[in-house]
Amino acid sequence: MDAVVQWVRTSWTKRSRGGAEATRRNAVPVAFALPARAAPLAHEVDMAEADGFEPREGLRRVSYRSDVRLRLVDGQLRVELLASAWGRPRRDRRPPAVRLAHGEWLRWQINYRFTGTSDGAWLYRLDTLNLAHGAVPADTFLGEPPRFIDERAPIW
Repeated sequence: MDAVVQWVRTSWTKRSRGGAEATRRNAVPVAFALPARAAPLAHEVDMAEADGFEPREGLRRVSYRSDVRLRLVDGQLRVELLASAWGRPRRDRRPPAVRLAHGEWLRWQINYRFTGTSDGAWLYRLDTLNLAHGAVPADTFLGEPPRFIDERAPIW
């Protein structure tokens, strides 16, 4: 599969819902420069309140995951973001899958609230999927996305 995937995930607790911590959380980037590596590539960046929102980066080969479905259809890459079964709010109406021609890219954002299994405390997460069909320059995702799907919803 000729795709470049960048997942940027930011997670926090109620401590970062307001004030200075919320300002810090809201200032984290939703895209990063890509590492020098050929497609297919999955670049993952996690930023958590517990780590002071410092980016933790990792690389892997693109493969099928439970949170995004990729298929090549008539030369175009069909992209379908799958919402977490555990996150709230439930999204009964979802955007349809998107098709990308070679060289095109998109940004897809979705947010969640999760309930802790041991203490019932809430954990919040913003997932940003930056995805290109084919190899792209390292700074591609730093620009304005030509296609943007916004599934962010109130999560309190």
